[in-house]
Amino acid sequence: MFTGIDEVDWATLRHAHGSAEDMPGWLRALASTDAAERAAALDRMYGAVHHQGRVYDSTLACVPFLFALAARADVPDRGCIVELLVSIGGLGGSHGTGGVSGVDGAGGLSGTEGVEGGVRSVGGGEIGVSGAGGSHGIGDIDGESPADEGPDRRAREAVRAGAASFARLAADPDPAVRRTAAGAVVRFLDEPLRVLELLRQRLHDERDDCVLLALTEALGLFAHRYPAHADTAMAHLADHSGPSSSPALRLAALGQLALHAPGRLPVGLVPTVVRLLRERSARRVLAREHRGPDTLVGRIRRLRPSDEEGAVLLRTLHGALGDRVMARLALLAGQLTSPDPVDRCNAVWMSAGLFRGWRGDHGGVVRLLGTQLGTEEDRLRDAAVSVLAELFALAVPAADDLHALVATRPDLWTHRWERCPPTLGGPLKALTRAGDPRAVPALAQLLAGPAAPVGLGFEIAHLGRAAAPLAPALRHRLGRVPLASPTAARLAAPLLTAVRATGDTDAVPELLRLLSDPPGGPEARDAVVGQVIGTLAALGAAEQARPLLGRLLDTRHAAVAAGALWSADGDVSAVLPVLVRELTQADPVARHHAVRALGSMGPAARAALPALRRLARSGPARERVPAACALWHITAEPGPVRPVFRAAWAEDPRTRVPVARCLTTMGSAAAPLRDLVTSELDAPRRHMATGDGAYGSQDIPADEELIRLCREVLASL
Repeated sequence: MFTGIDEVDWATLRHAHGSAEDMPGWLRALASTDAAERAAALDRMYGAVHHQGRVYDSTLACVPFLFALAARADVPDRGCIVELLVSIGGLGGSHGTGGVSGVDGAGGLSGTEGVEGGVRSVGGGEIGVSGAGGSHGIGDIDGESPADEGPDRRAREAVRAGAASFARLAADPDPAVRRTAAGAVVRFLDEPLRVLELLRQRLHDERDDCVLLALTEALGLFAHRYPAHADTAMAHLADHSGPSSSPALRLAALGQLALHAPGRLPVGLVPTVVRLLRERSARRVLAREHRGPDTLVGRIRRLRPSDEEGAVLLRTLHGALGDRVMARLALLAGQLTSPDPVDRCNAVWMSAGLFRGWRGDHGGVVRLLGTQLGTEEDRLRDAAVSVLAELFALAVPAADDLHALVATRPDLWTHRWERCPPTLGGPLKALTRAGDPRAVPALAQLLAGPAAPVGLGFEIAHLGRAAAPLAPALRHRLGRVPLASPTAARLAAPLLTAVRATGDTDAVPELLRLLSDPPGGPEARDAVVGQVIGTLAALGAAEQARPLLGRLLDTRHAAVAAGALWSADGDVSAVLPVLVRELTQADPVARHHAVRALGSMGPAARAALPALRRLARSGPARERVPAACALWHITAEPGPVRPVFRAAWAEDPRTRVPVARCLTTMGSAAAPLRDLVTSELDAPRRHMATGDGAYGSQDIPADEELIRLCREVLASL
């Protein structure tokens, strides 16, 4: 097993943390009879020789010894060693999961636990977890490109050279080894007919449910890697999708058929899947009830039940259904009405990815999310609250349930992290973001307390004018912001946002106080000054700040101050030279404010047209679009504007909302861009959805605003 290990000059090899002279000790520890020693060695291997997916010369040197360890039946935990080999080959996932890949490309809610068993979804969003050393989505099957060179390529070649070992391990007595080897043999053994026959035989002989699921996934990977043999592979899966197989195996087979051979799917896929899910859940609950003597581990599992396997099966199906949003919503509805709270919890997290990535009539599923709020299962309730809080206005169908929870559980109004100030609790946050005025009494109590949650004003702003009853309390807090405190700007910013949203003109004295003696250091002061000026202008109160605004025309706030002065008295001679000057500034923020102010002036800003035309012709799309909008508002000439809008629409999806907003003012002049609007309304995918799992907290409301604006544009044509 370790023959030749001392002949390797480990001291001259390197890993992530320096010399690899400690490698022989780690390799030997992998064969230890002490579980803690084995676990520590495996962690060190991932942290040093395969750190963050990278490989080193020492990684290559350890591959033969890892294969030797995996082949010895007397070595414990060999499944982990096989996973490490697959990962070194560049095709697996992370330590302990066997592989993770994006199914829906939508990521998840930040930092929230999706399913247990060592797997954290990115907020429970749509990611798949493989027990076969691979991914549920197709992802990068071969894991390499022609451009790959150096240690990465050599590592893949070293693992591929031992692929015959994976074929032997696929029939190993240890199910953990068989489970990981199933996917490895597809990925590394370049003999498709041999691989297909091996998988067929193993699928026929296997009795372990987890390994059976890994084998179905491996056949899906095989179908993608070898299209010429895909039909035969799918025929094997179709044979196992019928009543003679267990519910779990049927679900796994249906998921792979949906991905690779949708023509083989049965009629009524969603009802079939829901029925199988409930049959599987009933078996799992029965097995849990007859698990044997009570143990500490057993009690913990009952308190925090999880179903990683079920989550994986359903994520695969959701990923395969892709843009069939109605079918996916029906599937989620079936999951959310399951008698098993674990099934419902998995469905809650899966719904997050659907909401975030896809448009559709989500109201029914949102209402079902609301019904989860009355459960005694804390994890299920908290999961539903977390998802609803990210939906903003889309959460309205669940507003009654949110209000009931807020009314009966004041202990959930705030959330406290250790050694941190309180933040707004999920139920009240979700109700507020939905724009429901029933949130006002609870918010009023928090504002009246000694320590209002951090950023409370930002959330109150979502209520708009419905938050007017809170205006006196907001003014009171704004007037008590300690200007000399280093935290003053942080305290003032959310309050200013709320004052602006409520339209509270009685707050002008408090605003003037902040403008005359801005709080905080230079950077914080700059941020607050700009926000105060914008608030004064929005409230129509800039006239009362005229002397203060005039003194700011030679500062970095010149553009914002000039725009506010224009809104006060319309004196072109006082503000136009300032705004034209600001268009030439290197600071893009100053240019942005100047462009917006000039657009608001309309024809009175014609002197700025040459500079605006230059801005509309060059630079990033996010700067060209505001300049083009200003040109339209000044000249009402669509010719120079429409090409900018068309190019930016395709170049940067973030510009679509401001483009659509401007199109709503153009009337029939927007007709040549009708195709952009109609295509957007026909697209099932949200405009900011990405394939890398990234998303922003405002992506859903921004997309809903885009849809509303596009409809308004069409109505005006």
